[in-house]
Amino acid sequence: MLTTRFVDGAPNWIDVASPDLDGAAAFYGALFGWRLRSAGPDAGGYGFFQSAGKTVAGGMRTGPDQGPPAWTVYFRSADAQSTAEAAERAHGRVLFQPRDVRGEGRMAVLADQAGVPFGIWQPGRTQGVDVAGEPGALCWVELYTPDIAAAAAFYHKVLDLETWAVPFPGGTYTSINPGGADESAMFGGIVPMADAPAEASEGPYWLPYFEVADTDTVVEEAQRLGGRVRMPATTMEGVGRMAKLADPYGARFAVIKSEPRA
Repeated sequence: MLTTRFVDGAPNWIDVASPDLDGAAAFYGALFGWRLRSAGPDAGGYGFFQSAGKTVAGGMRTGPDQGPPAWTVYFRSADAQSTAEAAERAHGRVLFQPRDVRGEGRMAVLADQAGVPFGIWQPGRTQGVDVAGEPGALCWVELYTPDIAAAAAFYHKVLDLETWAVPFPGGTYTSINPGGADESAMFGGIVPMADAPAEASEGPYWLPYFEVADTDTVVEEAQRLGGRVRMPATTMEGVGRMAKLADPYGARFAVIKSEPRA
């Protein structure tokens, strides 16, 4: 699971793009207890979602010409420019060129070989989110893609990520961890679209998981608030109880009540 002991290649930031940031703030506030704080008058409307005064995510308002509402996962990079160039060499694209963010860090938005957007954050004063792996915070990420081998090769070239085949009841899961680390550092996984028919209809993407205290309660609350259940609450032995949701504007995410690790 994720921690805030960030290393290169691991997720260190996440934000949601929504046509109604105030509405999104009301939804996630009721669901996770978040509060939205403006990043300031010169931040273009960007804001920080906070839990108990600690930043857990970012958010921004977007127009209809800026793509559908979505969560973007950012990965730590020691050099955003070099990472962007590596993505282009690996047959990806640069969607948003590397730029400085008021001394807090340097960011870029890229797309992998299958067209899946993801972000890069090169730390400055801000290393990343303040909380990870705790209730109401990011704890896992999952890439849904048509070709696992191609995705694994791309992210190895661009972020030096490594994959492990992890057996579980009914099959094998491809987990991801930073290069040179062992399985204990894994922070996510790669899932073939063929194994997830419901995902195939909406296209490949990075899915963020947020830790919760009670998955079923969160699912019920999400529905009451106008969200959509994309996968009902399901228990996986040795992992936890999880569900896939979408907020009222269509941004996809998942929640999980993780089982304690042995």
